This record gives sequence, structure tokens and C-alpha cells, in this order.
Amino acid sequence: MDLLALADFTLVARHGGFGKASRAARRPKATLSRRVAELEASLNLRLFERGRRDLKLTEEGRALFERAGALLTELEETAAAIASGSEQVRGRLRISAPLLFSQTAMGRLAAEFARRHPEVRLEVTTEDRPVDMIEEGYDIVIRVDPAPDETLVGRPFLHDRLVVVAAPGMPQTTDALVPAIVRGAAAANSWSVVTPQGRSELEVDPVLRLSSLVMIRDAVRAGAGAARLPLSLVSGDIARGRLAHWGDVADSQIALWALYPSRRLLNIRVAAFLDLLRQSFPRAAPEELAAYVDG
Repeated sequence: MDLLALADFTLVARHGGFGKASRAARRPKATLSRRVAELEASLNLRLFERGRRDLKLTEEGRALFERAGALLTELEETAAAIASGSEQVRGRLRISAPLLFSQTAMGRLAAEFARRHPEVRLEVTTEDRPVDMIEEGYDIVIRVDPAPDETLVGRPFLHDRLVVVAAPGMPQTTDALVPAIVRGAAAANSWSVVTPQGRSELEVDPVLRLSSLVMIRDAVRAGAGAARLPLSLVSGDIARGRLAHWGDVADSQIALWALYPSRRLLNIRVAAFLDLLRQSFPRAAPEELAAYVDG
């Protein structure tokens, strides 16, 4: 396979068209078109569907782009490192992380990563929605209990669980509706709570619906109702008596995962950030994340 033609194909795929790729690389559009056509002929595959105004990857083209893009980038970085005689981590690292983890820990993690690797330009985007790592150009995606994805590999680096908390003066009862603060529009009418005395059901009345777990915690502190929240977010409040721990939510173990596209030729920047996560959370325990919350 012609690696130069493969590189031109990934260039066109990344920019979504021959014209955009030509302008970005400052190379003739006709040359890129010819090289991609030669690659298609050598593979006996159509890699792009060519419309009048747009260019779309075929299923085969998308599969090749997902594999080839990462491999070519790693080859370029390896060649540059060998040529310079340096193993120093450099370049750009893009990460997508969920809102709560970003608010509580990512700022300090990013600062430490920048201190260790000053030649890396780290970009962190905060969002809870599913993202397409290849299409959107992310190197790492951090997610809570992600759905299985055969195109990604990864590892859990933190574990947490949900607990029911309320302001200390709020009565805990199973005989009446409990004012509840919930996240989003959908919510259960009852919560299964586990305490040392056993398991019980709390009937709840959602009095507030808020989109952020930090907002929910603040509303609970203010006495608006009870809520189910991650232990890492409220363990400090429980220890200081600002919140009362009513029990654990049954079957609520959760894990934060760091996902990336491939184990082969693992990007040196990705490997460096994974090492930071392992060192920051060596036991993968909620209390370790809680230290960031209280810090």
C-alpha cells in the first residue's frame, strides 16, 4: 500500500472534501483527487461517495480512516522523536470529560499535566453527551459507565456510588412523601435505600428538577429536600455534619472510564495522561475524588 496515498486519503477525510484539504495543506486539489483515486483502485474499494456538492466516506472508507489516521499520526510522531533524539511528550491532546468530573477534578489534573509536560497543548471540552472520537478529533473520552463500543478500548480509573442525603434537620420517614430534588425530567417515584438496618423504600415527591449535580447538592444544603448524589461529591459535607447520610442507593455502583481508540501504538500523550490518572487515583476510590471536591 502506498503510504503517501493513504496519508492524502486521511487528509481529505479529516477535512471533509478535496477543496478544504487542498487549502489546508496548500497542495493542488487535482493531485489529492488523483492520489485518492489511485488508492481506491489499488484496494478495489470505493472510499468516498462523491455528490455534486459534498463528499462522504463509505462504510469501508470510514473503517480505513479510523485505523489509518491514528497509525499515521503515531508514525509521524515516532519518526520526529527518533530524528530529534528525544522521547519528550509534545503536541496536542484533546479530551472530552463529563460536567461533574470537570467541575471537581479536571482543573487540577490539567494543571498538573501541563506542569509535567509543558510542550503538550491540552484542550478539555466539558459535555455529557456521547461523542464520536474520530469525527470530532478527541484523543481521550472520559465517561460514566459507557456503553460497550468495539471501536474503543479503555479502563475504569475511579469508582463511586450514590447515597441519599438531606439537610440535618429534615426528618427521615417511610410513612410520608419525602420532598426530593432530582436531575432532569424523568425520575422514579420511590428510592431503594440500604442502611445497616436493612433495605427500605422511600416514597418521594420531586419538588425541584435541576440539571446539575452541583446545583442539586447546594439545594439540599439549603434544606429544599433530599437527593441521590455521588458519595465523592458529598462525603465532606457528611463528615462535617452539613448533610445527613440517610443510606446508600441500592445497586448504584458507578465507574468513570478513560476511553481511547486503540491499544496499538498508543499515543504517547494519551499514555502520559493515563499515567496521571493512575497516580492521582491509585485506589480508584470515591474518597480520592472527594479530596479534589474539598480541595
